[in-house]
Order: sequence, then structure tokens, then C-alpha cells
Amino acid sequence: MVKFYESSFTYDYTFPAVTLAYFLRYPNPYSTHVLSTDVISRSVDPVSGRLHTLRIHRKSSRLPPAVLKLLPKSVLGNVRSGRSESYILETSTIDIKEGWMKTESKNLDWTGILSVVEKQEYRRQIPVDEGDDFRVGAGTTGVTTTVMFRSRLGERLRARGTRKGEAAVAEVDDEPKKGFLSSWSTSGIQRSIEAIASRKTENQLGKSKEGMMIVLERLRSGGLVGVLDGMRRDRELAFGREKM
Repeated sequence: MVKFYESSFTYDYTFPAVTLAYFLRYPNPYSTHVLSTDVISRSVDPVSGRLHTLRIHRKSSRLPPAVLKLLPKSVLGNVRSGRSESYILETSTIDIKEGWMKTESKNLDWTGILSVVEKQEYRRQIPVDEGDDFRVGAGTTGVTTTVMFRSRLGERLRARGTRKGEAAVAEVDDEPKKGFLSSWSTSGIQRSIEAIASRKTENQLGKSKEGMMIVLERLRSGGLVGVLDGMRRDRELAFGREKM
């Protein structure tokens, strides 16, 4: 089963400003769960002039209690109090001349339970001759976000049931959860995990937008120096001065 979530939004900022803010969006007050960001590779296509970037984000993740109840202890690994670290792989391509940027982010952990792929497409809106103007009134930028959820846990349980019979479904967990899991169909578990993830992602996308707005406002009022100063303050608040 695959579940989709889609939303659109328009930033009252130019395309160059929005794309710059995208790469400088961590840390911000709405992203305290992002522990680090590293660039793996970055290159410019000599023919098209498009910029290709591959980054990895390390985040502190918290699994919703409702999801924890659905999972066997054998797959929880190093989860403590519902929290663990996870990694997100992000790819992006920018075409400055045509005025668009496409990004894709996907989780590298927990893929056996839930795979989440987020795609965003940013497009320059009027005026087309904004150039490198970072002023708010010089143009707007539209973004469409699509998120795909796919839970493989239900597929794994269904496969076991096919091979070994329905009794295998109840044996994937320890005794306290046998009755609980056996009362659920494999498709029911799958749909529940995807629905919970969809609600959580909708909330996180709202926070992500708010974080971008803060970075854009810093860029407008203080330029690149203002953004870097804000990042330093946010890092101090999130991780403490001793880590600076």
C-alpha cells in the first residue's frame, strides 16, 4: 500500500532567496531535532549549468506511541523512550536559468517498517527578470510538496502468513503483544502506520515552512550575515555553547 500527501504554498520571496534559504534552513527554531547536516557531493553540469547536491541530515527522531504499540521489540533496536537517531538522504537539482529546483528526501533508517519519500518542486514566479534580487517585492516562488508513505511491515507479516500460515503473524512479537497483533489484519497494521505517519508529516511540514520563513526574514533584514548569526544563536540554544 502507498499513501500520498500533497500541498502547495507560495513564498513572497524571489527564487534566488528561497533556494538559498533552503540550503541554510538548518538550524532554526523549528528544527531543533536536526543534529547535523553534511554535504556528500556537489557539482555543476557543464552543459545545462544545473547544480546537483547530495546531502545527509542526522536527526533525533521520536516514534509516535501509537506506532510503538504496533511494532515487535525485535525491530525497535536502540530506541529509548521512543526516541532514536535517524538519517535522511537529500538530493537536489537547481536550474537558475529556467527558474526551478527539485528536491527529494528519504529516510535511510526504519525502511523495513516505513519508507517516507518527500519531493518538492520550487518554481520562479513573476517577474521572470528578477536576477539575483533578494528583495521581498521582487517576485514570488511557488513550491509543491508531495510525500509518499509505504509501510513494509504489513507486507512482511502477510508474506510470513502466506508461507507459514496465520499463526506466524502472532509469533512476530513477544507474549505481551501476541493477542494485540493477532487481532489486527496485516493490511490493518499497514494502514495504521501509514495514517499515523501522514498526520505526523503534515504537522512537520507546517513547522518546516515556518522555519523557512524565519530564515527568509533573516535574509531580508540582515543578508547572509543575518542568516549566519541566526544559525549560530539557534545552535547555541539547541546544543549549548560548549559544542560551538
